[in-house]
Amino acid sequence: MADTVLSKAVIGHEGLTKKLGLVIGGSLFIAMAAQVSMGWPVPMSLQTLAILIVGLTFGSQLGLATLVTYLGYGAMGLPVFANGGATASLFGPTAGFLYGFVLMAYLAGLAVEKGVARGVVSTALVGMALSAMIYIPGLAWPALVMGKTVPELWAGWMAPFLLGDAVKAVIAAMVVWGGWKALQARKG
Repeated sequence: MADTVLSKAVIGHEGLTKKLGLVIGGSLFIAMAAQVSMGWPVPMSLQTLAILIVGLTFGSQLGLATLVTYLGYGAMGLPVFANGGATASLFGPTAGFLYGFVLMAYLAGLAVEKGVARGVVSTALVGMALSAMIYIPGLAWPALVMGKTVPELWAGWMAPFLLGDAVKAVIAAMVVWGGWKALQARKG
């Protein structure tokens, strides 16, 4: 494929209308995924799965624009964050994760554009690395704002989510890889 980004290979990125459509559609996809919680003992949303899919399929610039739009919806008071969160979530205990999501989508897109995320395995590894990376702003925020200690952060904010994050990274890689395979089958 000449195009490195799946959405561009499928519909192209020429024109403002297509770009706006992708950004609005992608941000709504993330908002819907944020409302789906599953897992035990700690429920997890599908928000990071959607963010990885958007970044890996839209590329760095449109991925970044999509996440900024998503945060903008929340800033306007729309209940787009996990559990119907809105403006207050941008300042609450999990705000660091929300801001980290912007970088996650951008870097996922950049990895695709630079050829780092090509196959299902490399894409899954990129997804896992980016999922781990969001813990930096995600944990720094409650440490600074709420005074949480490292053991508290590990036990309540990180350890329960690591396996789920790895699984979501693999699923995102399989979705994107499946999209490329479907496109190749359609064209071939």
